[in-house]
Amino acid sequence: MGQTLTEIASQLRDTDKKVQLIYAFNGTGKTRLSREFKQLVAPKDWGSDEGSADRPDPPRTKILYYSAFTEDLFYWDNDLEMDTAPKLVIQPNSFTEWLLALLRELGQDGNIVRYFQRYANDKLTPHFNQDFTEITFSLERGDDESTGSLKISKGEESNFIWSVFYTLLDQAISTLNVAEAEDRETRQFDQLEYVFIDDPVSSLDDNHLIELAVNLAGLIKTSPPGLNFVITTHSPLFYNVLFNELNTKTCYLFERLEDGTFALEAKNGDSNSSFSYHLHLRRTLEQAISSNQIERYHFTLLRNIYEKTASFLGHPKWSELLPDDKQAYLNRIIQFTSHSTLSNEAVAEPTPQEKQTVKFLLDNLIDNYGYWQE
Repeated sequence: MGQTLTEIASQLRDTDKKVQLIYAFNGTGKTRLSREFKQLVAPKDWGSDEGSADRPDPPRTKILYYSAFTEDLFYWDNDLEMDTAPKLVIQPNSFTEWLLALLRELGQDGNIVRYFQRYANDKLTPHFNQDFTEITFSLERGDDESTGSLKISKGEESNFIWSVFYTLLDQAISTLNVAEAEDRETRQFDQLEYVFIDDPVSSLDDNHLIELAVNLAGLIKTSPPGLNFVITTHSPLFYNVLFNELNTKTCYLFERLEDGTFALEAKNGDSNSSFSYHLHLRRTLEQAISSNQIERYHFTLLRNIYEKTASFLGHPKWSELLPDDKQAYLNRIIQFTSHSTLSNEAVAEPTPQEKQTVKFLLDNLIDNYGYWQE
């Protein structure tokens, strides 16, 4: 039995660690965890009990967070009637109203453009309207001509939203690094305690992903004591760069268990030694073997790990890694990994002998194809 998301969020909130770096496979629940964490730090109903001494501060005073929910605050007005001026609109709520007020007050639009062009195209230029609620985009050709208003790709849109968040985070850290509060450019960040960042890299190629990770790590290193970071990702590369760049971090693998609960397991190494996907598959198979709970889907996992190992070693066919009577073992695995949906082709559950085949073939891979032996 694992933990609930609320319990894990409480664990992350209550630690005194500067940086908590979390790896999780896609679909585990990282985005929901970010929401639970935000709700614990700054409850959504903070405005109730007006005048109460115990009333929590509004979300913007204690936490900055970036996740899919942040991206949902930006949406396209495609100008369907005229089809000439699509624009990205910022949906009003307490967070975006505070964000836009700060951008206007501090004049940060130039920095947003600079960060965005670093990860996208240096000719692709955002243009804010006067009150910062709408953004149009154009390609500047360098000869005083531009394409006019255009709609950018989903990946470019994600990069732009991250650039807005990164600009705000950069401003918050530089402001908090002014020791005397009364000397700060703004007092809006005085209560900031947490930054939660969930997967900002889904639309980046490897080069820009590394650049983003290095820049983020550099920013974290300059942040003052008392400002703590939780960063989640499904990208091994992003995780590894942050792992190597940041000394003051605690690392975890975040998993969803079969009963619907969750686990947060401490890890000491980078993703290659701690939880690469092939190691996750191997551990899942070993657990099923040890508990004698092998089911049909474990043959799919076995095939997957054979395919990944064969690809890494340069074999054109994963069946080349099978032992002895390769065709017989191949037929048995194919039998249980068939995608056929015809009822008369349904395959029975594995027999005890077939379950032993899973152990035999996993041992073959571990013993003969370069797995590190502890």
